[in-house]
Amino acid sequence: MYRRKRPTLVQFLATLPTDHSRIAVLENVVNPTNIGAIFRSAAALGIDGVVVTSDSADPFYHRVSRVAMGTVFQVPWTYIDAHVWRSTEIKLLHQLGYQMAAMALRHNTINIDDPCLGQVSKLAIILGSEGPGLTAETITQSDFTIKIPMAAGVDSLNVAAASALAFWELGKRTE
Repeated sequence: MYRRKRPTLVQFLATLPTDHSRIAVLENVVNPTNIGAIFRSAAALGIDGVVVTSDSADPFYHRVSRVAMGTVFQVPWTYIDAHVWRSTEIKLLHQLGYQMAAMALRHNTINIDDPCLGQVSKLAIILGSEGPGLTAETITQSDFTIKIPMAAGVDSLNVAAASALAFWELGKRTE
């Protein structure tokens, strides 16, 4: 089967708006249902594009496009090699003016509704694997670690649910 080659990260970002740009980066999100739900939320909630690391589920897998309700063909996206992502592409995003917001729980985590996040001109929202989450290397290279405030006794949400909340708060909503 022939598949058109996806653009490089630089080529991909050149096609997106430069003012108040919002992208999602999916690092090692292996569940096809979650990938589909994330694409659907990205389309609905103002995310300009999605970057999928090679260790994530394939957005063209039939289950993904079914859950996404076809938005995998609507939202611009590209693949990047998972190893290259951590070694060079995070730095490249910084060089291109993006600030990185890693969805993770750390000592310096800020709430997702922190006003400083709304001020960021170009924001990459990084979502990690359903189990272990983001790699320490990715979190360390991020400008922010962000969390969704939750009731006592609950420390996390499914990655698809978390993405919808993040996109609602940080995306380009139209009122």
